[in-house]
Amino acid sequence: LAITLHEAAHGYVAKLFGDRTAEMLGRVTLNPIRHVDPVGTVLLPGAMLLLGSPFIFGWAKPVPVNFNNLRHPKRDMIWVAGAGPGSNFVQALVWAMVFVAATGTGALGSVGLAKMAQIGLMANLVLMALNLLPIPPLDGGHILFALIEKAKGSPISRATYERTSFVGFAVILVVAVF
Repeated sequence: LAITLHEAAHGYVAKLFGDRTAEMLGRVTLNPIRHVDPVGTVLLPGAMLLLGSPFIFGWAKPVPVNFNNLRHPKRDMIWVAGAGPGSNFVQALVWAMVFVAATGTGALGSVGLAKMAQIGLMANLVLMALNLLPIPPLDGGHILFALIEKAKGSPISRATYERTSFVGFAVILVVAVF
Protein backbone atom coordinates (compact mmCIF):
# COMPACT_ATOMS: atom_id res chain seq x y z
CA LEU A 1 0.00 0.00 0.00
CA ALA A 2 2.80 2.43 0.90
CA ILE A 3 4.63 1.95 -2.38
CA THR A 4 1.50 1.79 -4.53
CA LEU A 5 0.08 5.05 -3.16
CA HIS A 6 3.54 6.65 -3.39
CA GLU A 7 3.86 5.90 -7.10
CA ALA A 8 0.22 6.66 -7.94
CA ALA A 9 0.61 10.04 -6.20
CA HIS A 10 3.47 10.99 -8.54
CA GLY A 11 1.33 10.19 -11.57
CA TYR A 12 -1.76 11.92 -10.20
CA VAL A 13 0.09 15.16 -9.41
CA ALA A 14 1.86 15.07 -12.79
CA LYS A 15 -1.59 14.80 -14.39
CA LEU A 16 -2.83 17.79 -12.35
CA PHE A 17 0.08 19.86 -13.66
CA GLY A 18 -0.37 18.88 -17.31
CA ASP A 19 1.52 15.62 -17.95
CA ARG A 20 -0.78 12.69 -18.75
CA THR A 21 2.03 10.20 -19.52
CA ALA A 22 1.46 8.06 -16.41
CA GLU A 23 -2.31 8.15 -16.88
CA MET A 24 -2.03 7.04 -20.52
CA LEU A 25 0.18 4.12 -19.43
CA GLY A 26 -2.27 3.06 -16.72
CA ARG A 27 0.05 4.00 -13.85
CA VAL A 28 -2.27 6.38 -11.96
CA THR A 29 -3.84 3.41 -10.22
CA LEU A 30 -4.05 1.70 -6.85
CA ASN A 31 -3.49 -1.67 -8.54
CA PRO A 32 -0.14 -2.77 -7.08
CA ILE A 33 0.59 -5.05 -10.05
CA ARG A 34 0.98 -1.96 -12.27
CA HIS A 35 3.84 -0.74 -10.06
CA VAL A 36 5.82 -4.00 -9.76
CA ASP A 37 9.42 -3.84 -10.94
CA PRO A 38 10.65 -7.42 -11.54
CA VAL A 39 14.07 -6.76 -10.02
CA GLY A 40 13.25 -4.15 -7.37
CA THR A 41 9.93 -5.54 -6.15
CA VAL A 42 10.46 -9.28 -6.56
CA LEU A 43 14.04 -10.45 -7.17
CA LEU A 44 16.09 -8.28 -4.79
CA PRO A 45 13.69 -8.33 -1.81
CA GLY A 46 13.16 -12.08 -2.33
CA ALA A 47 16.90 -12.74 -2.39
CA MET A 48 17.42 -10.62 0.73
CA LEU A 49 14.66 -12.54 2.51
CA LEU A 50 16.12 -15.92 1.49
CA LEU A 51 19.61 -14.85 2.59
CA GLY A 52 18.32 -13.82 6.02
CA SER A 53 18.99 -10.11 5.62
CA PRO A 54 18.09 -8.11 8.74
CA PHE A 55 16.08 -5.75 6.52
CA ILE A 56 14.41 -5.85 3.13
CA PHE A 57 15.19 -3.28 0.43
CA GLY A 58 13.46 -2.79 -2.89
CA TRP A 59 11.67 -0.36 -5.17
CA ALA A 60 8.67 -0.05 -7.43
CA LYS A 61 8.68 0.71 -11.13
CA PRO A 62 9.05 4.51 -11.33
CA VAL A 63 6.04 6.36 -12.69
CA PRO A 64 6.99 7.95 -16.02
CA VAL A 65 6.78 11.74 -16.04
CA ASN A 66 7.59 13.90 -19.04
CA PHE A 67 8.59 17.14 -17.36
CA ASN A 68 8.37 18.96 -20.71
CA ASN A 69 4.58 18.41 -20.61
CA LEU A 70 4.24 20.14 -17.25
CA ARG A 71 2.86 23.69 -17.48
CA HIS A 72 5.76 25.11 -15.44
CA PRO A 73 8.40 22.33 -15.53
CA LYS A 74 10.89 23.80 -13.06
CA ARG A 75 8.25 24.55 -10.44
CA ASP A 76 5.90 21.63 -11.09
CA MET A 77 8.74 19.10 -10.92
CA ILE A 78 9.07 19.90 -7.21
CA TRP A 79 5.38 19.11 -6.62
CA VAL A 80 5.46 15.91 -8.68
CA ALA A 81 8.59 14.65 -6.89
CA GLY A 82 7.23 15.62 -3.47
CA ALA A 83 3.89 13.87 -4.05
CA GLY A 84 5.26 10.39 -3.31
CA PRO A 85 6.90 11.25 0.03
CA GLY A 86 3.87 13.44 0.81
CA SER A 87 1.59 10.44 0.35
CA ASN A 88 3.80 8.46 2.73
CA PHE A 89 3.52 11.23 5.32
CA VAL A 90 -0.29 11.19 5.09
CA GLN A 91 -0.31 7.39 5.33
CA ALA A 92 1.94 7.57 8.40
CA LEU A 93 -0.54 9.94 10.04
CA VAL A 94 -3.42 7.56 9.29
CA TRP A 95 -1.48 4.57 10.65
CA ALA A 96 -0.62 6.59 13.78
CA MET A 97 -4.33 7.25 14.35
CA VAL A 98 -5.12 3.55 13.83
CA PHE A 99 -2.36 2.67 16.30
CA VAL A 100 -3.80 5.00 18.94
CA ALA A 101 -7.28 3.58 18.39
CA ALA A 102 -6.03 -0.01 18.48
CA THR A 103 -4.10 0.45 21.72
CA GLY A 104 -7.14 1.97 23.44
CA THR A 105 -9.75 0.09 25.41
CA GLY A 106 -12.59 0.78 22.96
CA ALA A 107 -14.02 -1.45 20.24
CA LEU A 108 -10.88 -1.13 18.11
CA GLY A 109 -8.54 -2.30 20.90
CA SER A 110 -6.54 -5.09 19.28
CA VAL A 111 -2.95 -6.25 19.61
CA GLY A 112 -2.89 -7.47 15.99
CA LEU A 113 -4.27 -4.22 14.61
CA ALA A 114 -1.83 -2.22 16.75
CA LYS A 115 1.11 -4.25 15.39
CA MET A 116 -0.10 -3.78 11.80
CA ALA A 117 -0.49 -0.03 12.39
CA GLN A 118 2.98 0.15 13.92
CA ILE A 119 4.49 -1.57 10.87
CA GLY A 120 2.49 0.67 8.49
CA LEU A 121 3.63 3.77 10.38
CA MET A 122 7.31 2.78 10.35
CA ALA A 123 7.28 1.61 6.71
CA ASN A 124 5.82 4.90 5.54
CA LEU A 125 8.18 7.03 7.64
CA VAL A 126 11.21 5.11 6.37
CA LEU A 127 10.00 5.27 2.76
CA MET A 128 9.36 9.00 3.08
CA ALA A 129 12.74 9.72 4.69
CA LEU A 130 14.68 7.56 2.22
CA ASN A 131 12.97 9.13 -0.79
CA LEU A 132 13.67 12.65 0.46
CA LEU A 133 17.44 12.09 0.47
CA PRO A 134 18.85 14.56 -2.09
CA ILE A 135 20.39 11.80 -4.22
CA PRO A 136 19.33 11.22 -7.82
CA PRO A 137 17.19 9.27 -8.77
CA LEU A 138 15.32 9.57 -5.46
CA ASP A 139 12.53 12.12 -5.10
CA GLY A 140 14.77 14.35 -2.98
CA GLY A 141 17.28 14.36 -5.86
CA HIS A 142 14.53 15.50 -8.25
CA ILE A 143 13.53 18.25 -5.81
CA LEU A 144 17.15 19.38 -5.39
CA PHE A 145 17.69 19.41 -9.15
CA ALA A 146 14.52 21.46 -9.68
CA LEU A 147 15.65 24.00 -7.09
CA ILE A 148 19.13 24.23 -8.65
CA GLU A 149 17.68 24.40 -12.16
CA LYS A 150 15.39 27.28 -11.11
CA ALA A 151 18.42 29.28 -9.98
CA LYS A 152 19.61 31.75 -12.59
CA GLY A 153 22.74 30.60 -14.40
CA SER A 154 22.50 27.03 -13.09
CA PRO A 155 25.58 24.99 -14.10
CA ILE A 156 23.63 21.71 -14.07
CA SER A 157 21.77 20.60 -17.17
CA ARG A 158 19.07 17.94 -17.40
CA ALA A 159 21.53 15.67 -19.25
CA THR A 160 24.08 16.00 -16.42
CA TYR A 161 21.37 15.21 -13.88
CA GLU A 162 20.23 12.13 -15.79
CA ARG A 163 23.83 10.84 -15.98
CA THR A 164 24.28 11.27 -12.22
CA SER A 165 21.02 9.41 -11.53
CA PHE A 166 22.68 6.13 -12.48
CA VAL A 167 25.59 6.80 -10.12
CA GLY A 168 23.22 7.73 -7.29
CA PHE A 169 21.21 4.54 -7.85
CA ALA A 170 24.38 2.43 -7.77
CA VAL A 171 25.51 4.07 -4.51
CA ILE A 172 22.11 3.46 -2.89
CA LEU A 173 22.10 -0.17 -4.00
CA VAL A 174 25.64 -0.83 -2.71
CA VAL A 175 24.84 0.80 0.67
CA ALA A 176 21.62 -1.22 0.97
CA VAL A 177 23.27 -4.55 0.16
CA PHE A 178 26.30 -4.05 2.40
